[in-house]
Amino acid sequence: MRSGGYPAGSGRALRLDPFSLPVRFAATDVAADERVRHVELHRERVVVRRSLSGMRMALNMPVAAFTGVAIMVKPGEGDSGATVWVVLQHSDPGLALPLFVTREADEAFAEWRTWARVLNLPLLVEENGAMREPFARLGAVRVETVKPRRRRRSALKRRRPSILLRRAPGRLTDATPVHRGEREIIARN
Repeated sequence: MRSGGYPAGSGRALRLDPFSLPVRFAATDVAADERVRHVELHRERVVVRRSLSGMRMALNMPVAAFTGVAIMVKPGEGDSGATVWVVLQHSDPGLALPLFVTREADEAFAEWRTWARVLNLPLLVEENGAMREPFARLGAVRVETVKPRRRRRSALKRRRPSILLRRAPGRLTDATPVHRGEREIIARN
């Protein structure tokens, strides 16, 4: 791999495959010696190896220590357009790891969701320099606004009685007969 965070042969884009973990790659690190750090990414843990002032260190962290998988748009240099980055975000910005870099927004969105699903981390977006979740969540369940009923403008609106929408569901009680061990159950009037 070349230093600078891009695997050999990939041109200007960084692309790691989330389905072939564990993966090893080099990423840029402005604080490290030689401005490079070596990363091993597993499903359960991340190992970051770098050298600071001649002292070599290895940080072994669980993936759960990261806050989520973030998507960021960074402006291009000179005439080049903006690039979209998918990053494994940490509360310490120095430990954030790039996972995917491209100029195509559609590819970035697909990779963003895939990495979040594989690593079991929340999706994050950058807004005014801060990270936030794009969708409201209650635990692991996504919370959305209630959708209005579609029955009002339906062509079949006049054919169906609206009392069916208000009917209470049946309830099982101790007095409800339960037929077990019979060969056939037939409902007759």
